[in-house]
Amino acid sequence: MTALFLTILCSTSIALILKQNDSRDGEPVVLLAGNYFVAALIGGLFLISEEVLYFSYQTLFFGLFLGFLFVISFFAFARAVRAAGTAMATVSSRLSVFVPVFLSILFFREMPSIWQIFGFLFTGITIILFYFSLRNHREKRLGWPDYLYLIGVLAGIGINDFCMKVFHHWHGEKEKPLFLFIIFLSAFLYTLSFVLVKRIQSDHGTKMLGGLLGIPNIFSSYFILSALAVLPGIIVYPVTNIGIILLTSFAAFLIWKEPVNKLGRWSLLTGIVSIVLLTIK
Repeated sequence: MTALFLTILCSTSIALILKQNDSRDGEPVVLLAGNYFVAALIGGLFLISEEVLYFSYQTLFFGLFLGFLFVISFFAFARAVRAAGTAMATVSSRLSVFVPVFLSILFFREMPSIWQIFGFLFTGITIILFYFSLRNHREKRLGWPDYLYLIGVLAGIGINDFCMKVFHHWHGEKEKPLFLFIIFLSAFLYTLSFVLVKRIQSDHGTKMLGGLLGIPNIFSSYFILSALAVLPGIIVYPVTNIGIILLTSFAAFLIWKEPVNKLGRWSLLTGIVSIVLLTIK
């Protein structure tokens, strides 16, 4: 459970740094490039600290693919925010939890208990309440391209999470440092190429914030792999997502004095119930 808690802590840090960048109108692509650069450096340190270096072409190509998917998911989220608003994009990213849960049941036969089924139900209720607590009253009428971006966010993040579980069952712990290094190095190169082609400029503060973002980013991936080594995916994914909602809401209240409305308070309550139900053995 320690690895699961550290995953939530790192993922919450990512959400708060992204919010800080948004509040200062920083260029998100440059933030992303700085993030992946620092994450790749830390991944390289993990790699050279290993006494024995394990390498396989499967890990190499799977890491290259997942690094590309990381970047695509971010761009889908950015377009979803622009097209449908922050609330809809955020709820799509949280609804992505049902993708790895379903795939874990389908491919790894991780059958939920009756308590966990009720936990999934409360997870869905929490995410819905969370959306309505964030929603701006000045709603925009969505067209079908907007929904495609939202579906892209849901599918992209969900598949990213499930790929972590696939890798754990495929190669376990021994190639984890190599896998993380390849993911973040390739993601940095993909993003840097985009920045150079588009000639995107940004301020020094955004670059520094991106570098800071890279620290919890790689450790969130590191800890979720560690959590999946000891816990089934049908527990890890929903508990992580609900934990992020709870901790981010609390931190936003402390840092930015963001009030939590009535629906927000209900979402926090159902989130706590969800975590309790999901972790009952």
